Amino acid sequence: MKKMTDPKNNIQIFSDPQHMVEAAAEHFYHSAVSAHHRSGCFSVALSGGSTPRALHRRFCEKPYILNIPWKSTHLFWVDERMVPYDHPESNFGVAKKDFIDKLSLPPGHVHPMPISENPDTVVAHYQLQLKTYFEKQNRSEPVFDFILLGIGTDGHIASLFPENPFSDTSNQWVITAKGGDPRVWRMTLNYEILNSAKEILFLISGVGKASVVKSMFENSSKKLPVHRIRPLNGKITYLLDREAASHINFSGKRYPPKKRK
Repeated sequence: MKKMTDPKNNIQIFSDPQHMVEAAAEHFYHSAVSAHHRSGCFSVALSGGSTPRALHRRFCEKPYILNIPWKSTHLFWVDERMVPYDHPESNFGVAKKDFIDKLSLPPGHVHPMPISENPDTVVAHYQLQLKTYFEKQNRSEPVFDFILLGIGTDGHIASLFPENPFSDTSNQWVITAKGGDPRVWRMTLNYEILNSAKEILFLISGVGKASVVKSMFENSSKKLPVHRIRPLNGKITYLLDREAASHINFSGKRYPPKKRK
């Protein structure tokens, strides 16, 4: 496995997606064990999309299915499309199929975002779920132990899109937006909640993300939603495969390096 790291920006670049996913599983495992020992609970907010699916499936295999403290894990979602859970574009539905149904999670430990034709209703419902859970952790606002994020080719994260310039509103942790592909109504955690996490892990793969990754790390003047992810007190790590990293300068060198003739 070829791997490059940039400690300054906490970037890790892998020669192939498989090794990137393995590294993500290790990050998740260590965060889960640490939270379990610290408080007896591990709160996670998951992302949808194609990139995390390999990670979800890896959770169902040894050693992670045995060693991650699943019985103390609570699964939430970063965002959700307002489509039925059995729809192929449902973030919860896909995760349920990929790994949740294969785990022995206690009742009440899975917290999907509700779906409804009335966005105001689902926002209030999920906000109440968050409030109820985190009050039991003696917190007045959500502070997730671990948040998994991806990035769209347009620079969006969660369902926070460039065309929707959301402001941070501490009294509204969950907001609605219409956008993306498919262009449907969605609900999403806001920037403030994302940036409050103890650990954020970005998982980015594919040459289609190379241009936006370049923008992320090379001081682009173009301000995108991904630029607003700056943890307040937590840590952030970026895991990329070589295709996603192919347009950036890494420690003064282009990655992947040019082949010698």
